[in-house]
Amino acid sequence: MSSSFLLRNSRGLFKVIGGGRRGTETLSGVHFVPRRFIIDMSYSTHFMDFKGSSIPSSMKKLVVTKLSQNFKEAVSLQTVPVPTPGDGDLLVRNRFAGINASDINYSAGRYDPSVKPPFDAGFEGIGEVVGLGLSASGRYTIGDTVAYFGDGAFAEYTVVPSKKTVPVPSVKPEFLTLLVSGATAYIALKRLGDLAKDQTVLVTAAAGGTGQFAVQFAKKAGCHVVGTCSTNEKAGFLKTIGCDRPINYATEDLAQTLRTEYPRGVDVIYESVGGSVFDLAVNSLANKGRLIVIGFISGYQTASGVQPVRGGTLPVKLLQKSASVRGFFLPHFPEEYKEALSGMMQMYAQGKLVCEVDCGDQAPEGRFVGLESVFRAVDHMYAGKNLGKVVVEVAPVVDRSKL
Repeated sequence: MSSSFLLRNSRGLFKVIGGGRRGTETLSGVHFVPRRFIIDMSYSTHFMDFKGSSIPSSMKKLVVTKLSQNFKEAVSLQTVPVPTPGDGDLLVRNRFAGINASDINYSAGRYDPSVKPPFDAGFEGIGEVVGLGLSASGRYTIGDTVAYFGDGAFAEYTVVPSKKTVPVPSVKPEFLTLLVSGATAYIALKRLGDLAKDQTVLVTAAAGGTGQFAVQFAKKAGCHVVGTCSTNEKAGFLKTIGCDRPINYATEDLAQTLRTEYPRGVDVIYESVGGSVFDLAVNSLANKGRLIVIGFISGYQTASGVQPVRGGTLPVKLLQKSASVRGFFLPHFPEEYKEALSGMMQMYAQGKLVCEVDCGDQAPEGRFVGLESVFRAVDHMYAGKNLGKVVVEVAPVVDRSKL
């Protein structure tokens, strides 16, 4: 996602109060000391963490120091001063951070060529408010839990504009899955899918971070849902969230299965893989079918960022079926975001939405804990081993009952 769309963290000092008068004028026999600024001490407690010890002066964060599609080469772990929130900002102690396929595109500088290293990495985080500016205190207080969609999430602490945060009931990684992955599926299918009852919907990478939501939203719309995946475990998971026909492409021929079982074609395809899978999706469209492209992860690790597709025959195939290909980029739909997030939060609270999280518990080296594990988590996702949204535990969650 373009850095021009991403939420740029503001920097600055707490709101200050000054002594003396403006200007340099004097009264008879009285000389005013030049104005000086001090921190409003009534808000000094905002720099205290839950256990009463001062917030550390330094922290760790991941910084893109070199443009590259190789995340390990592009990003380094650095120790830097803990940032100070401005008047309308929150200082958030990150507990969990989400991993996105776009992390590699961002580190490669593909979204905004004008942005040069060094710049912060990570798009989404969730944690507790441990500091805030004066204006921000009208909405939040110390200890509140918030989630946010903005750059700089791969850090122990992040300054986030309070207006760009979402209050959440608790620091659960499940809420993190809604910010990008869930919102993408929700808005894309609503705005571009034109879903109708009894239509057939195909979701590629259906057991992944955003695929799991596309399956559930399509099913809620009364559609017959087909989902692709790479293991029997993932196929089993897809059945539990309403997928009518999971297809394990490691054991079944995807093209042949679609031709045999869906000879009329597929009405809507939610596609995130790209390359040959995109070509297959085009060939599988029904008359008036809609192919929604939300990504092409198969090409992100290549130098060009994309895998080749058979674009030469695309116009003919679309014309023959009165079909369409529709691109979706979440930052282009800011007017839809609040409603989408609110709807998903309500569904989750009511037990009507599954938010599967993969924290690496089944990974060879164990759970993704600490910023150092972000590199493993990215590799885990690109190897196709994840089931659900990949999430890193930045720091242990505080047990608030003991505070």
